[in-house]
Amino acid sequence: MAKALLGHVGGPDPRMVAEMRRLQQRVRDLEAELVRLQTENDALAAVADNEVMALRANDREPALT
Repeated sequence: MAKALLGHVGGPDPRMVAEMRRLQQRVRDLEAELVRLQTENDALAAVADNEVMALRANDREPALT
């Protein structure tokens, strides 16, 4: 019964270990890409906010004196 649950005796299948390592590396790569894109998006959003604020400042009507 234990053999059936473990799949086989003699340790993990080298192909499965290699695939697991490949997938773990892929996850790390995707997480790094996500952080890079979030940083880039934050920078672009800050620039866009500054441009909107500048446009609003230019659209104000002069105060009555």
